[in-house]
Amino acid sequence: MTHPPHDSSPSYATYPWQPVTPPPTPPTPPPAPRATPRHPALGHHRDLRVLRTAYRRQRRVATLTALGYFTLFLLLSACAPSLMNGTVSGGLTTGLLLGLVQLPVMCVAIALYEFTARRRLDQLAARLRKLAELEAGRG
Repeated sequence: MTHPPHDSSPSYATYPWQPVTPPPTPPTPPPAPRATPRHPALGHHRDLRVLRTAYRRQRRVATLTALGYFTLFLLLSACAPSLMNGTVSGGLTTGLLLGLVQLPVMCVAIALYEFTARRRLDQLAARLRKLAELEAGRG
């Protein structure tokens, strides 16, 4: 009695959790070389780095101005209570005056932030936006 060869029957997975091997895929041809753009990529554009740096610097200055004044107020309150209890005029103490001046300092920091953003940063951002639109229309 002859037995059929071992390869004659299809092989089945012994265990149901074994992964099914996908059929081999034909190799894909390499992509066609693209012409190099005349302008650098927008993410690596020099003006974009300048814009990011300027916004970062502007945020730091505005934040440190407001927080610096508040920290100075707290330090004077903790370390120099006699100075803060001194009378400026009438019943107004130095501590109360410095506390009331804190709101105008915050408003000045916000106003300077907006002024410098409109004067310098918005022009650069508009130029980059126009460049991005030109790149999108060309591609």
